[in-house]
Amino acid sequence: MKIEIWSDFACPFCYIGKNRLEIALKEIPSKDVDITYKAYELNPIAPLETTESSVEVFRKLKNTSVESAKQMFNRITQMGALDGLTFKMDDIIMTKTFDGHRLAKWARKFNKEADLTKRLMKAYFEDGLNLANYDVLTQLAEEVGLDKQTARKVLDSNEYEDTVNQEILEARQLGVQGVPFFVINRKYAISGAQSLEQFKEILKDAYKEENSFEIKGDDSGLCTDGNCDI
Repeated sequence: MKIEIWSDFACPFCYIGKNRLEIALKEIPSKDVDITYKAYELNPIAPLETTESSVEVFRKLKNTSVESAKQMFNRITQMGALDGLTFKMDDIIMTKTFDGHRLAKWARKFNKEADLTKRLMKAYFEDGLNLANYDVLTQLAEEVGLDKQTARKVLDSNEYEDTVNQEILEARQLGVQGVPFFVINRKYAISGAQSLEQFKEILKDAYKEENSFEIKGDDSGLCTDGNCDI
């Protein structure tokens, strides 16, 4: 089973959706599941540094009041808690995630993209770290077993920019308008952090389909249970 996931580290529903998918996959008989993470940048014009609070930045993005922004933050926090995830929304540093995506593409070479993706999301939502800061990114890379100095060299270059941009373009070509967006076997798609039961249902359908055959013809010329009907 091949699963492609378009997501952004700064997307709370991506964090939740990723967690639900992982839980749902445990109920699928197949162990042959290939997951590929694809880049998506929710706010391409986000700054590399900011002194504004997350509430203020979010308020401006949504063109709403501070109170409404806080209510949205509370809903996300509660939603995450039900899934065992911690969201410290007031501590978030809302900066650009493009370089984090570049680093994740590099990590793919070492089969570490999933590990780094999970760590970057946790760093953003739980640890209040700036994912546009190269020192932060290299430290997180080291935490998942990647070479810190090589990670820095990647960040200091323009490596993997084309890969990230291509994955973002691919999302547009598929009609993706928001994340998370899951594509299973290039046939099934799940948009958003759907319920755990919905993930399970779609994954089971996909598994059954790829492990069944459409039988053509009748039963003539067939031997069954030691008996050949001639």
